Amino acid sequence: MHRRLLVVLVPLAVLLVTALGVPLSVTVAEREIQETYVDRLNDVGRFSSLAETALSTGRTEALQQELARYHELYGIPVAVIDTSGTVLLGPAGAYEAAARDEPALPRIVTAALAGARPEPSGDWAPWDDSALVVAEPVGRDSEVVGAVVTISDLSKTRSRILARWARLAGLGLLPLIALVAVAWPVSAWVLRPVRELDAASSRISQGDLTIRADAEAGPVELRRLAESFNTMMDAVENAVQRQRAFVSDASHQLRNPLTSLRLAVESLEPHLGEDGGGRQVYDVAVDELKAMQRMLNALQASARMESIRTASPVDLDAVLATRVERWRALTETAGQTLTVDVPPGLRLLEPSGGLGSILDELISNALRLSDAQVVEVTAQIDPGATEGGPGAETGRTPDEVGRGGGEVGRGAGQVARGRGEGRAGS
Repeated sequence: MHRRLLVVLVPLAVLLVTALGVPLSVTVAEREIQETYVDRLNDVGRFSSLAETALSTGRTEALQQELARYHELYGIPVAVIDTSGTVLLGPAGAYEAAARDEPALPRIVTAALAGARPEPSGDWAPWDDSALVVAEPVGRDSEVVGAVVTISDLSKTRSRILARWARLAGLGLLPLIALVAVAWPVSAWVLRPVRELDAASSRISQGDLTIRADAEAGPVELRRLAESFNTMMDAVENAVQRQRAFVSDASHQLRNPLTSLRLAVESLEPHLGEDGGGRQVYDVAVDELKAMQRMLNALQASARMESIRTASPVDLDAVLATRVERWRALTETAGQTLTVDVPPGLRLLEPSGGLGSILDELISNALRLSDAQVVEVTAQIDPGATEGGPGAETGRTPDEVGRGGGEVGRGAGQVARGRGEGRAGS
């Protein structure tokens, strides 16, 4: 979530800095070029005044020397040309060499010879290499006898522009860095209730219903959300506690009658007949009572749990290793055969009631509710149990068939006809 906030905020800040920085950078570059142009314009204005005097008097030696010194000092060729474009004074070689690379020179010179002051020709863009050509007419009105022309290399000016741009970029990075530095702790403060709510919901999904979210920190909206979450969890916890209390009370109330019933049934053992039919019914009744006692014990253990147990991974091999021998003994006692065909290394989610107890009930149902000769335990995608016996009576629902099986009554209801083989699937 932090990264998402920064992804939203940083581009907006970059756009804002760019919207302010680009016009400012253009203004800085134009100002540098303007200062250079004004400086050259003052120089050619002075040289134009000197040239007019020198050409009218014929004393050009002093001006020639000054033009040469100016070129040596600044590296800028300055030439005085006549109306035909011929260089009269100045470093002719340097001027002609610089003039060959300036396509705008003829236009500027023509305008100057016409008595006008042309606009500067130089492009201020740092990636351009054109020079700044400035021309000033010598004479006034119709008495223009020539022009003073300078061709200035703008590499130093462009270097200054790049340096100014670099400083502006550095200044533009400062608010971005400050934004990131401030946005991180601020977003952490804003999202802390969300993280705590996520942690609380994770703990609740693991069965801990006592956890609550902190409703005292963060923005108002998130505090209200945390309060609503806590209110919901209070209602859920109260409902679970009432459910546990009901289960605990019901199991306690059923335990004594069930114990009395078992004692009464076991007291009938000495009165069983010799034909063996009564013994079979007696054994079935005792097994059912034991199964009901196990169910009550499981209900009481579930009611005493401090948290709701969720499904957890379990090795099927470990579960079968503790029960297969007992299943074999039960099937042999019933005159049936148990086969286990489960691939090794399988892992699956164990439900809250325990996988072993569910399989125990499935095996018990397969033995009690069918006349199958073989009970087969296999690993299948869909949990269930099938037997090859005569099946359930027509018109009885699965719930009616498995009503005494508690949690696994559904498996007992999946009785199907077959060829004398029973299956308990996992």
